[in-house]
Amino acid sequence: MTLRFDVDAVVLDIEGTTSATGFVVDVLYPYSRSRFGALLSERSGDPVVARATAQVRELIAEPDADAARVEKALNDWLDEDRKATPLKTLQGIIWSEGFARGDLVSHFYEDVVPALRAWHAAGVRLHVYSSGSVAAQRAWFRSSPEGDLLPLVEGLYDTENAGPKQEPESYATIAAALASAPDRLLFLSDRPGELDAARAVGWRTVGVRRPGEPYYEQGVGDHPQAGTFDEITIARSTT
Repeated sequence: MTLRFDVDAVVLDIEGTTSATGFVVDVLYPYSRSRFGALLSERSGDPVVARATAQVRELIAEPDADAARVEKALNDWLDEDRKATPLKTLQGIIWSEGFARGDLVSHFYEDVVPALRAWHAAGVRLHVYSSGSVAAQRAWFRSSPEGDLLPLVEGLYDTENAGPKQEPESYATIAAALASAPDRLLFLSDRPGELDAARAVGWRTVGVRRPGEPYYEQGVGDHPQAGTFDEITIARSTT
């Protein structure tokens, strides 16, 4: 069955939705883990690194934590798959540089890129909302197997500039930034808690269920669901 929507914009989750969670966990997480120490020790004077380091110390309630303790906290959060903002900031720096060097190439499910191109060509505005930092999102879309996809995307949102992904207020913040009525926005995600939060402030939602993804068995509750982007038809709202 095809789901059909007339909307102004589509906001996309990444992990489990456009791309395989396994790629992030098996490729990107180890890549960042191996480089946290060097980043913290060699670039402690970088304002972004310094700010993230201070946020780590605040979250672990250890204001005098040294670089080794901060690195341990980051690795612990990786093990827990915790969506901590400073972790995502530092990962974003490392991944961006890895993509730029050609060490990394991002992953997209095969149905995703053709759909994004078709929706963009139809005048639908595309945005991303991920727990990964804006820097990481930018590098991800710029370094796909099919080349630079960033021109398809108008805006990037993360837990820092929008807020936590399971909080309705975060979706209200994004709607205000997009200057669109919530019912003209469509959010695609594999996580029911995120879909619930978006719907709570009037967004339209689709739960994307891909076999092998962490939330596949749990399902998406009573949200409309699709197994691939091929099952979703989107046109630009004219009302």
